[in-house]
Amino acid sequence: MTQAPNASPQEQSEILMQALPHMLRYDEATIVVKYGGHAMGDEAAARDFARDMVLLEQSGVNPVVVHGGGPQIGAMLEKLGIESRFSGGLRVTDKATVSIVEMVLAGSINKRIVGSINAEGGRAIGLCGKDGNMVTARKVSRATSPGEDIVDLGFVGEPDKIDMMVLEQILGRELIPVLAPVAQGSDGETYNINADTFAGAIAGALKAKRLLFLTDVPGVLDKDKVLIKQLSVDDIRRLIADGTITGGMIPKVETCIYALERGVEGVVILDGQIPHAVLIELLTDHGAGTLITR
Repeated sequence: MTQAPNASPQEQSEILMQALPHMLRYDEATIVVKYGGHAMGDEAAARDFARDMVLLEQSGVNPVVVHGGGPQIGAMLEKLGIESRFSGGLRVTDKATVSIVEMVLAGSINKRIVGSINAEGGRAIGLCGKDGNMVTARKVSRATSPGEDIVDLGFVGEPDKIDMMVLEQILGRELIPVLAPVAQGSDGETYNINADTFAGAIAGALKAKRLLFLTDVPGVLDKDKVLIKQLSVDDIRRLIADGTITGGMIPKVETCIYALERGVEGVVILDGQIPHAVLIELLTDHGAGTLITR
């Protein structure tokens, strides 16, 4: 299934036989895929991703797509002459900025992904955290570093309450939900939520069999920059402590631990720029990234 279209019928049959046990393993399972801003790639990559989601759904899997859009938000803010500021990797989001964030995430990006999946024969439906009160946000404030003052990030939130009623009505009905990480707070305000955090909360609430983070790196690397194929939560904590896992990978693996603690069976960090990375991870023996389990 991940081969070139000119594979012979015999080769295609062999590929199917190899993939069949893996397909049975995920039959009727929920797979949450976090589709990142950089991993979205060009139009060809977007078509490949859409085909993969359709194939999973047609194979009996229940895919849920959670997307980011940082680069696209940045480009729109620049076009409008609004300066982007960050603290601890999170975008400082004032009232004007959150309106743009919602427009880009829940509007143009979400509907582009929905359209791509539908064009490949799927039936995608675009939603955000506001729909059906799926995610209720609480405001986030962060210290720039230990011992320093708390920074007001504006309308940046994190999941507070999760209500899966809407998704439970959708999953298993030949529909593919595509979720934008925007939610309303109990104060009625709109909040921008980090897409990794949003995906982890959704996967945990659904007790997903797999949560896949499509990134622009191969996975978790050791100190020699070699991919680590599998890790436990204890391994993760040890690698953070000894300085192997650093920078932006720390909050990503912390989200992995959060999801695992809430019932996700396994989380995978993989390079979303590899064609058909999701299928390679789920339907082949060698996988495509770092699998993290409890």
